[in-house]
Amino acid sequence: GLFGVPELNCPEGFQEAQDKALQESEQLVQKACSTPPGPETVMIFDQLSDALCRVADLADFVKIAHPDFAFREAAEEACRNIGTVVEKLNTDVELCQSLRRLLADEVIMSSLDPETRRVAELFMFDFEISGIHLDEEKRKRAVNLNVRILDLCNEFLTGTHLPNKIDKHVLPEHIRYNFTAEGNYLQVAGLHADCPDDLVREAAYKIFLYPNAEQLTRLEDLLASRNSLAQLVGYDTFAHRALQGTMAKNPETVTQFLEQLSDQLSKRTPKDFEMMTKMKMKLNPQNSKLMPWDHPYYSGVLRAERYNIDPGLYCPFFSLGACMEGLNSLFSQLLGISLYAEQTQKGEVWSEDVRKLAVVHETEGLLGYIYCDFFQRPDKPHQDCHFTVRGGRLRENGEYQLPVVVLMLSLPHSTRGSPTLLTPGMMENLFHEMGHAMHSMLGRTRYQHVTGTRCATDFAEVPSILMEYFANDYRVVNQFARHYKTGQPLPKNMVSRLCESKKVCAAADMQLQVFYAALDQIYHGKHPLKKSTTEILKETQEKVYGLPYVPNTAWQLRFSHLVGYGAKYYSYLMSRAVASMVWKQCFAQDPFDRAMGERYRREMLAHGGGKEPILMVQGMLQKSPSVEDFVDALVSDLDQDFETFFMDS
Repeated sequence: GLFGVPELNCPEGFQEAQDKALQESEQLVQKACSTPPGPETVMIFDQLSDALCRVADLADFVKIAHPDFAFREAAEEACRNIGTVVEKLNTDVELCQSLRRLLADEVIMSSLDPETRRVAELFMFDFEISGIHLDEEKRKRAVNLNVRILDLCNEFLTGTHLPNKIDKHVLPEHIRYNFTAEGNYLQVAGLHADCPDDLVREAAYKIFLYPNAEQLTRLEDLLASRNSLAQLVGYDTFAHRALQGTMAKNPETVTQFLEQLSDQLSKRTPKDFEMMTKMKMKLNPQNSKLMPWDHPYYSGVLRAERYNIDPGLYCPFFSLGACMEGLNSLFSQLLGISLYAEQTQKGEVWSEDVRKLAVVHETEGLLGYIYCDFFQRPDKPHQDCHFTVRGGRLRENGEYQLPVVVLMLSLPHSTRGSPTLLTPGMMENLFHEMGHAMHSMLGRTRYQHVTGTRCATDFAEVPSILMEYFANDYRVVNQFARHYKTGQPLPKNMVSRLCESKKVCAAADMQLQVFYAALDQIYHGKHPLKKSTTEILKETQEKVYGLPYVPNTAWQLRFSHLVGYGAKYYSYLMSRAVASMVWKQCFAQDPFDRAMGERYRREMLAHGGGKEPILMVQGMLQKSPSVEDFVDALVSDLDQDFETFFMDS
């Protein structure tokens, strides 16, 4: 069966696995309600969470990645059913009472260790978010709002990807071939951001982002429903609710962070836009005003022209085998961990090119498993991602339940003449996703509710972004990057050029991220919104980003992150700031320093979500970073390294 779960040798097995989980959860609910308050209460709650997550997490992955439609459908159904049960349990008054009795007992609470206390509080937080403290009528409203929000999220997400159609005669004949024809119509399914023809990018931008009335209504409903739910359960805004327990703690801090960052970037961004404008004038003298559809394209042209970083030059040095060796060697030096390929049983994997790795520590032994689903296949989603399939936890019998994760990438298959070769971007993504996997393997908490990457969103990306710093360091790359034919190492100046090229227009790129994060905060801030979502977009774009808003476009209707990262889009920037500080302070001098690796494991990875995120950062940096420190870390990463600059000049 899939992942070695015997029931899952056929799609119907999901029903069986789900029924088993629901049966187990019913018994655990009864047990929780009849157990006197104590550490055992938390343990039972965690078992309950584990019973449901073991099916839901696995199904979450299968529903998007399994090549067989019947499996995907069965998994989707299991997700929905378990989701409904979780919503019900979160409003089960009797179940909540058993936890409340524990939290109210000061003597018992003070005798619990910090992790158990935090987990008890997190479970309580889940109840409160669902409106458990409200009277029955309001509680029903909270449940209905939760269901409504879930549906709106799914509908909005689907709408963000739908192509727009246009009568083909509207477009000049010589650019029509860029779009898919359908009778008299052309389908525009994306922004064509890399297309060298300015007119194609302009057309794609204006057509793909043309407002769709239904999608607009969905977004307005989603934002209003989130706000109603947050206010119903006692928060000022949805952002206040979403940021509870994060590193930032509240929307005021996020706004302060984004404003200060924007201030610092405003000294650099105009220069970036000026360089792009000059490049546009050079290539297209008739129309040199810089527009939003120009930014990604011309920053890429500038990078390539200035540093000659054609991926084709780099690929031969980054065979998949070499990159995996590099990761293995880095983890072994830093953390005493090795990766071993394991044979899989019949029916354990969903595609024959999936590889299973055992993660083994030199003294502690087997830590868990990583399934590597690395190659392209029809119908496979294109995003690179990390999935927890089973969380680690200490079982009742004293054994540790090993974590199981999947890393999904979209790498090309090997050909007869060459192995799978990665572009520098793919190599960096592989390191990024491996950062998440190591967090999952080393976040060996007692409770699966806070295992591995089950932590605050603005902390979750720190371990993965930190790995990007390793992937961009010559001392690390030099350990594994070898030409697959000649065995020749990748020259140092090629690595330096690659790193410096990333700083070209990086201030403007970061400013764009600040704009998205600011927009997300306003949408999830005070309601009713002062203006329509499109007017807010226009105003924020002109104030925060700097390139003009284009009439009759509504970019927010394609902003898919509003679903999974509602009020938390800033997380990526804040995680990068922390990763940058950790890199500079702890690893820049020696990226293989074992003592630092151990400190990193002990302070940041080992706790999963079982410790307040800012305390983990303090433990690692041995100081408490301020908003100014975060901003400085991000901005100082933009500075050119003069040594490379002179070498290449």
